[in-house]
Amino acid sequence: MTSSPKVFESIVRHYEECLKRHGDSYRGVDGSSQEGAEASYDVMLGLLRNRPGERVSLLDVGCGLSHLLERIHARGRDDIAYSGLDISDRFIERARAKFPTVQYYCGDILDESFRIPQFDYVVMNGVLTEKVDLSFEAMWDYSQRLIERAFSIARVGLAFNFMSKQVEWERDDLFHVPFDLVAAFVARRLSRHFVFRHDYGLYQYTTYVYRDSACA
Repeated sequence: MTSSPKVFESIVRHYEECLKRHGDSYRGVDGSSQEGAEASYDVMLGLLRNRPGERVSLLDVGCGLSHLLERIHARGRDDIAYSGLDISDRFIERARAKFPTVQYYCGDILDESFRIPQFDYVVMNGVLTEKVDLSFEAMWDYSQRLIERAFSIARVGLAFNFMSKQVEWERDDLFHVPFDLVAAFVARRLSRHFVFRHDYGLYQYTTYVYRDSACA
């Protein structure tokens, strides 16, 4: 959903076809189950390290239908000022219809002409888990550029997920990335203050990256 059309045209088309077939549901963003989707949202929110009563801003990159915001509401979190971003105008149109008071951005954050403010936290849930017909090398190159750009927007921390290599089998259309590759990239290009989460029962893992060691 979040991508450069020149690189990720097939992925954008894939997600928009899911939306067309399944509508506003976990299947509409190519999820495998509602329970799994909610687990992913909860792990994304686990990135936040705000103190009680402290309100923080959060940008949901690849927001799709803003199901993360629905999870925020379900958990009674009134300490999060949520904004959404997606490259697909079809998803943004549907999200805006549901949440007309939310600030949404439609565009590619790697486009130099695309301007977006900073946020306390940035999350990318499901943005880098499917490569559809791309090679591993092409997807990894894009992932690094997107992660670096997203981290530049985050004042405190960033969360993103990949499919795990700790599985019985892999699918060619999914993006399974080894821990050591991610750790080397994050430590070299972003920050030495990072955490891997592989403890929530799905065939994926989430990386938290913080600017300050006090947050990790």
